[in-house]
Amino acid sequence: MKRRAFLQRAGIALAAMGASEAGLLWISDRYSQALAQTSSRKLALLVGINQYPQSPALAGCLTDVELQRELLLYRFGFQPQDVLVLTDGQATRQNIESAFVEHLIKQAKPGDGVIFHFSGYGSQLAVAGETPIPAVTGETPIPQEKETTQLPITNDQLPKIQNCLIGFDGLLSTKDNAGVNVLAEETLWLLLRSLQSDRITTILDTSFTDPSTKGLIPPLVGNLRMRSRPLLPGNQLGAKELAFQAELASQLKTDAIQKLLGTDKPGQLLAASDSDRIATELQWNGFSAGVFTYALTQHLWQVTEATTVQIAMSRIVSTVAQVAGHQQHPSLTCPRSEQQTQTYHFSPELNTGAEGAVIGLEDSGKTALLWLAGLPATILEIYGINSVLNVVSPANADTEKTLPTLQIRSREGLKAKARILSTDVDQIQSGQLVQESIRVLPRNIGLTVALDASLERIERVDATSAFANVPQVSSVIAGEQPADCLFARVDAVSSISIPQYGLFNLGKELIANTTGEPGEAIKTAVYRLTPKLRTQLAAKLLRLSGNEASSRLAVKATLERVAQGEQILMHKVTRRAGRKNPSNRVLSSVNSDTSILRMAVGSQIQYRLENESESPVYVMLVGIDSGGNAIALYPQTTDSKDLVILPGESIVIPQITSPFKSIVSAPPGLAETHLIFSLAPFRSAIAALDSVNPPRGDQTRIAPLFNPLDVARAIFQDLHQASAVTTDALGISSDSWALDVNAWATLSFVYEVV
Repeated sequence: MKRRAFLQRAGIALAAMGASEAGLLWISDRYSQALAQTSSRKLALLVGINQYPQSPALAGCLTDVELQRELLLYRFGFQPQDVLVLTDGQATRQNIESAFVEHLIKQAKPGDGVIFHFSGYGSQLAVAGETPIPAVTGETPIPQEKETTQLPITNDQLPKIQNCLIGFDGLLSTKDNAGVNVLAEETLWLLLRSLQSDRITTILDTSFTDPSTKGLIPPLVGNLRMRSRPLLPGNQLGAKELAFQAELASQLKTDAIQKLLGTDKPGQLLAASDSDRIATELQWNGFSAGVFTYALTQHLWQVTEATTVQIAMSRIVSTVAQVAGHQQHPSLTCPRSEQQTQTYHFSPELNTGAEGAVIGLEDSGKTALLWLAGLPATILEIYGINSVLNVVSPANADTEKTLPTLQIRSREGLKAKARILSTDVDQIQSGQLVQESIRVLPRNIGLTVALDASLERIERVDATSAFANVPQVSSVIAGEQPADCLFARVDAVSSISIPQYGLFNLGKELIANTTGEPGEAIKTAVYRLTPKLRTQLAAKLLRLSGNEASSRLAVKATLERVAQGEQILMHKVTRRAGRKNPSNRVLSSVNSDTSILRMAVGSQIQYRLENESESPVYVMLVGIDSGGNAIALYPQTTDSKDLVILPGESIVIPQITSPFKSIVSAPPGLAETHLIFSLAPFRSAIAALDSVNPPRGDQTRIAPLFNPLDVARAIFQDLHQASAVTTDALGISSDSWALDVNAWATLSFVYEVV
């Protein structure tokens, strides 16, 4: 709040209390002094609960806490003693509240950075006769259904809904009329308002709503595990929780400044999902984590500039949407004045992004232990042995000195062991950041389909048998192992229960054009879906090429809408590439909110591509439209089909003079476009395009791609050859692709067609 607004608001209140003008000025001066104070201290309280007595266990909450802790220590410069972690049995309601008071409230001074993170179950409590509790995002509380009765029901008789965080002991049975032993959301707001600092970030990777999952244990939505429990029994909070609330409220009322500032939640609130949707966790290869927490921390590992929290959340929303669809939608709540502040209220310690950090040394300093949470999860779970990373030079280090490189020898989940490719091992120290140099991926990547848990046993047996006959496709039971998509029944459109099958994303949203006829046999359905499965595998491969953050190839792409001029919708730029004009690295946001970019059917779009490097670059455009179909850019049918951009120049695709426009078409859904740049021509990929009768004509156009898997593999082969990595010297197998970040860049655009 600005000083003038504070004085106006305070003046009214103090006049009512009979306060003097001198008293008002004294309070305002104290307020200004508090805001002017600076402090380098940063405090964090991280809570994660997997194991709940009398409730299905979660799997990713402890990983969430570890993700946050390593990020704060190695990327944001927190001191280990200032990061307090409570997990499982330590994280009772009383312990969480006590830790908040002792570790945060009693220690935080004006100007300190404060972070509170919670990963675990959330739920709701219907409290009879209570005053309505403000909703998390400023929305009205969820209305409750009324029972039919002849007598009128007043608002005071209706139960009021309170959102609650469930500690380790929150679901245990209590004595009759003892109330529910949970941490109410209103208590959390009171705790936050009790902090002296206004540089506060709250992360809640939990949800409160409980959609029907047909009694499945653990509660699954597709292949995602929900972090919410059904409506809590009883109709009141526990006596100790109510007493603690009253104590906090009483203390706040005695603080004139806090009272005058009102009851808005301070700082940034980053929630894994809107109040009426679910938050989920997902199992990847070797670890489970909250979909939101991983997207958040991974983004902050790689960020290179002072990105605002609003831009950060828009990127995170896009990442989450690719996994969970509409089931989960992260939200940002903060005063308007803070929407342009940095995420977590401060910048990373070094003005450079990273894929991870050195967290230890073994074998007399010859082996480095790495934390690799800066890589997107979809890439990390397939990240190949022998991949190479560079150690990042500290800000005050001698830049002329060559720092050693590290080669991964083994990986388990988020951690890896790497041999040091240098004789001077003394240069490696714990805490140093590492950046990707050579990405090694296996050539034999397959697609894994999860069989929905609601399928009958005989259906799962038949489906398993059918998928076993599809090349490079395997099946697992949903919730048991990682997967790329979901095979399930399509919801019946009539009262007659006739099986009808389709392909879904992991959040159980139907992929367009995959529904079969009612009564279709499972083996017939799998055979029918085989082309779609190949498209899904191609999409998986294309996403594995993404390296916007790690590429050293200086290129830029802009998505524009053509309507009465060119309207810029989204920028993408390689962040670590050297440029003549460093300001070109800075990204701008067009959206005024944190939602995923939405594009209306019928919109005409184009991509503006810029080459800021000193060499010619070649370009391929491939993607998946909102109908689940593959698309590609078909170059001109002239003597040279290479789409090349000379140094310092730019092109627009489709070409402005081309009669073939790029029009956004139905159906509604997510669409993704990958613009792949390389220092060498895409000879294999163009040959694959030509093999399926490309559109005729002399104009470049974006058209359906009928052999997406062949083209995707050919692109990787071209990038492998362009990289020219000395695979023998590095011990890289011929069964792998080795991609050098200096030789290629993939910039991806994801938007929702509406």
